[in-house]
Amino acid sequence: MSNFAKEFCENRLHLSKKHAFCIRFALFLVSDLIRFSMIDQIIAYNKTFVAQKGYEKYLTDKYPDKKLAVLSCMDTRLTELLPAALGLKNGDAKIIKNAGGLVISAFDSAMRSLIVAIYELGVEEIMVVAHSHCGACHMSFSHFHHEMIARGVTDETLDTIQKCGIDLHHWLEGFKDTPESVRKTVETIKTHPLVPKDIVVRGFIIDSETGALEEINC
Repeated sequence: MSNFAKEFCENRLHLSKKHAFCIRFALFLVSDLIRFSMIDQIIAYNKTFVAQKGYEKYLTDKYPDKKLAVLSCMDTRLTELLPAALGLKNGDAKIIKNAGGLVISAFDSAMRSLIVAIYELGVEEIMVVAHSHCGACHMSFSHFHHEMIARGVTDETLDTIQKCGIDLHHWLEGFKDTPESVRKTVETIKTHPLVPKDIVVRGFIIDSETGALEEINC
């Protein structure tokens, strides 16, 4: 074999070994990510958080210092923006979140939480805070129906739920008019038979980017 051929073969072998190592390393990283889900990563972080006493600056009790409850949307844009824009720190208010910041019936879980906040935790004022460009706007069961079927839920299961008295069209219905949705939720809270007449309830829409509040005439 000539020197050129020998050198060429050795270089190819070197590159092959290098590439094989890179591929194995990449597969290791991918398998590591697959093995450790996001929840696993959060659990690992939590152990460090507790060990370093990161909780100390958040210590408070269960009673809201401002005697305030905020019903808002679960949108990720509001996770930090909402309390920052309202000037709320840990312990100031009870913040209740769901898809759209809605009370869809007089005895749903959002209304239950507000009743508990009033009678057990001393809440005197309630803010209903919807937001701009909300994903619940124009939400409908017909959209979810296709997604559910694609993920393995059968039409038979959906039919059984409907026959049990659950109106999925109502349960998964969003809204088409954000201000009107806020007015409806505020009215449901104000007129609820278990809400005392001295409880202040006001409605707002927060800008999802700037945090600016617009009060809705309810």
